[in-house]
Amino acid sequence: MRIVIVGAGFTGIQLAKLLINEKNQVAVVDNDENTIRHASNQLDCTVMCADGNNLETLETLGIAKADALVCVTSSDEVNMITCSLVDAVYPDILKIARVRNYAYYVNTAKAEKKHSNTFAGKHRPLYGINYMIHPDVEAADAIVQAVENGAVGNVITFDNTDFEIARITITAGSEFDGALLKELRSKTDIKFLVSYIEKNGETMLPSGDTKLEADTIIGVLVSKDNISEVMKLCGGEQKELRKVALIGAGRIGTIVAEKLMGGAQKASGIARLFTSIKAKRNFDFVIIDSNDELTKAASEKFPEARVMRADATDETFLRDEGIVNFDLAICTTHNHEMNMVLAAYLESLGVKQTVSLVGSSAFAEISRKLGIDVPVPLRDAVVDSIMSHLRGKSVKEIHTVTNGQLEIVECEVASDSKASGKELKEISNPGSYLVLMDKKSGVDQYQIATGTTRIAAGDHIVLITVAENSKKVLAFFGSSE
Repeated sequence: MRIVIVGAGFTGIQLAKLLINEKNQVAVVDNDENTIRHASNQLDCTVMCADGNNLETLETLGIAKADALVCVTSSDEVNMITCSLVDAVYPDILKIARVRNYAYYVNTAKAEKKHSNTFAGKHRPLYGINYMIHPDVEAADAIVQAVENGAVGNVITFDNTDFEIARITITAGSEFDGALLKELRSKTDIKFLVSYIEKNGETMLPSGDTKLEADTIIGVLVSKDNISEVMKLCGGEQKELRKVALIGAGRIGTIVAEKLMGGAQKASGIARLFTSIKAKRNFDFVIIDSNDELTKAASEKFPEARVMRADATDETFLRDEGIVNFDLAICTTHNHEMNMVLAAYLESLGVKQTVSLVGSSAFAEISRKLGIDVPVPLRDAVVDSIMSHLRGKSVKEIHTVTNGQLEIVECEVASDSKASGKELKEISNPGSYLVLMDKKSGVDQYQIATGTTRIAAGDHIVLITVAENSKKVLAFFGSSE
């Protein structure tokens, strides 16, 4: 693919690195000299210091032959105008814009829904943007997914299945400690699959002879109903969340609260969970923020929650209100470093589990070392979303894990795929990729794949692959459009 990226900030550079590693042709433009100098030192691609919303500049970078335009500058207006400009001249190019203004995002979504027949017909998409990405929405979705699964660790969910991938640490003396992967089946009757392993900063795709050890982190594919059982085998425990504190009533905190309290259709599952707990009359959901306007708005929007205007770092307040005895604290303030420190502080005071919004995967690793259960990296959520849209029509979604070393991809097997008609054991490539689930054409639900699973054209599969091999693996399955 040929991709032009407008904006060389953190997101632009991370996105470019992933695309370059997959041997795509990438061009990056930014009008800030220092930013572009930094980018040129990190990227092996075309880099230009110029205005990205200038059509002549974009044509110099090859926009006429490009497959996609991604606009991630610090200005929402520049991102939107650049997409509109390119759409007017080159309508067939895929155009993705990141916006931070929530009103732009919400109003665009409403307009597209209201006029869906118009935009689906001969008319161009609104503002010429095929996909609009909002960082706060992506981060809030990741937080809600984690809470829905008891905040046991970062969780990746998929449509059309109850299976999901949970990140779990093996405890010394547990059933899994010292066991070979091929021996795990004898320890339980539930269906699960170890998809990846992290140990001492290194990541690998496992085989049957891989030995699990204490302090090893594993990504386990398992159904939602059986996560607690796998956690027990790993030496952990999934606890019911009856007392939850949300710290930060800003945009992300509000979106999270909407989903948790049942205000958003997308989170209907977790909303039902919270409704069930509230019905038992011992559920406590508290929203804390030091800003008077934000707490007033939260009180009006969430009458079923206790909203407090207070300093969440005040130990006297935390003890007086019983926050130190809560099951879960979710830190979603705009200050990511403060979220990390606050989450670690709350755990030290007695809060059982914590979720913290952080800036990037690097800070996520630091957070885990501080004892935070689920760090959610904001920038990584944005990059994952953009990469999903860049993969082509056959790729439904992509998730990066272990600092971007591995990718989990949902895709459709093409009619001319080299894998079609073969059993997985015939096309296995240990250490490069692993097919986790398969959904046959006409079937509603995914099933865990085995060595005897036969792949057919039209199947939908979920696979995990080493990031640098992702393009080659998807091409093998006929999914590199």
